Amino acid sequence: MGFYAKFKWILGILMIFVLIIMTNLIDKNNFVRVRDSVVTIYEDRLIANDLIFEKLKLVQEKEIAVKTLDSTFYENRNLKVNDNLQSLISRFEETKLTSKEATVFNDFKSNVKVLQNAETKFINSSYNSTSKVNSAINSLKTNLSDLSKIQLNEGSRQMSISKRAVDSVELFTQIEIYMLVFLAIIIQIVVMYNPKEKK
Repeated sequence: MGFYAKFKWILGILMIFVLIIMTNLIDKNNFVRVRDSVVTIYEDRLIANDLIFEKLKLVQEKEIAVKTLDSTFYENRNLKVNDNLQSLISRFEETKLTSKEATVFNDFKSNVKVLQNAETKFINSSYNSTSKVNSAINSLKTNLSDLSKIQLNEGSRQMSISKRAVDSVELFTQIEIYMLVFLAIIIQIVVMYNPKEKK
């Protein structure tokens, strides 16, 4: 086999090799985007939504205690509920927050302090003045509702990122197939082409 024939074979193999490497790098990038999006949906959206639900249960427990003027709740249970609420706040801070989410969450933390101060005044007033406690509870419920909506919106956004990445993978797979067929034809032409020698 002459130099020209070897060169044609090497060129053909290199073209396929380069195409496969390029498509694999593109596919890898898209799969990383899908993986990151799925991890974000789980860690920063589903877990965060569960924490919001747990916080809402604690806030509702406080709301029921105020509505029923349950002094035993404030004597026995309220401190534990406050500790659980602080624990959930700490866990929520570990999730990745968007700027809007951070704003609402900071407002929530401020409203928790407002509620605790209002509860102290409520207890000192012999469970008579409920308006400030109810107002603080309503603010917390609004914050939690807003945080829950943000989780849904962000989860949807992450799903669309995943979908775009998967669509890119499918598109590049189709392009890769067409390119391989095209290169196979070119390689066949290059390999089979045998210029006539001049006599």
